[in-house]
Amino acid sequence: MPESQQDETQEPGRHRKVRSPRAKALRIGAFALAGLVLAGAGTAGYLYWRLNANIKSVDIDAQLGTARPSAPTDGSFNVLVLGSDSRSGANSSLAGGDTGNTARSDTAMVVHVAQDHRTATVVSIPRDTLVARPACTAPDGSTVPAAKSAMYNSAFEVGGAACAVKTTEQLTGMRMNHYVEIDFAGFAGFVNAIGGATVTTSVNIHDKDSGLNLPAGTNHLDGNQALAFVRTRHGVGDGSDLGRIELQKQMVKSLINQVSSVGLFTNPARLYSVASTLTSSLTTDSALASVSALTGLGEELKGIGTDQLTMVTLPVAAAPSDPNRVVPKAPEAGQLWDALRADQPAPAAVVGSQPANPAAPAASDGASAAASAPASPGAAGSR
Repeated sequence: MPESQQDETQEPGRHRKVRSPRAKALRIGAFALAGLVLAGAGTAGYLYWRLNANIKSVDIDAQLGTARPSAPTDGSFNVLVLGSDSRSGANSSLAGGDTGNTARSDTAMVVHVAQDHRTATVVSIPRDTLVARPACTAPDGSTVPAAKSAMYNSAFEVGGAACAVKTTEQLTGMRMNHYVEIDFAGFAGFVNAIGGATVTTSVNIHDKDSGLNLPAGTNHLDGNQALAFVRTRHGVGDGSDLGRIELQKQMVKSLINQVSSVGLFTNPARLYSVASTLTSSLTTDSALASVSALTGLGEELKGIGTDQLTMVTLPVAAAPSDPNRVVPKAPEAGQLWDALRADQPAPAAVVGSQPANPAAPAASDGASAAASAPASPGAAGSR
């Protein structure tokens, strides 16, 4: 029925103003805009919920209680970052090596963020470092007895995240404010999501265990190649874990540069892809187990680029009991932890005596091949 006829049938004493076609169009447009806004908000809310649901968490505080080093009170903080070599799910076909049922901390980094949040020091802990492992409670509730001398990465294997944190705190004397763990598939997916990573090597790398075949020169790697790069030991240098850690340092800096160059926040589709990939593969402490918490951490770290980042390997020496294992080197290891506890830079002596990157050109002045380290630490390990 035409609107003019509808108006004539209204109740007595009531009249409706006849709207012009232009007014009706504006009104419809306003409702449509409101609908789009509500739909957009609903979609954003759903995506936020979905990303939150992806994140796995461990209540480190509840498991470890109060018998821990005091938390920093000056604004600095520490994060334990572990790369898990779990072969479950999508990880089973990645990066070669032993595909056993256990998971170890294949990569371990203690990240100390300075009080002003403008600089950070990253300390890589060789996985074959022999340490005193404290008694822990495993994820299934069983008790893991203390060990006077155990490989550092065994803590994660036998006692999970909380035991890895407890062992790290005992080793460093520093409170780990946060815990972040990423698995093989997550690392490879993250590299793909940001468009790959660029590395430069002065030698050909052929490692049948990791599956990496890389010619000398500058190479842009996809996710699987990047994963193989950070896991390579036998295909370059003396086959030691110390050399592999140097490759990992190079990769970290490459990823930082790549993230800053792709403009994630101007590309919503890529940003969501990165966020979805990361949250699906992350395990964090309870305080970080949300998109808002991770975003807040990212905001605190956004000013730290490669020039503000110091990366060192824990000074180690050959273990007297086993030439394929290492132990923290005195006094340098203690001096490093002392400096970070005091929110000071890594000592110059530690920075200047780092192992050489086996894939880089000849070491520059001040860098050495760490003559005190064994020729092949960790070579007995299959992963």
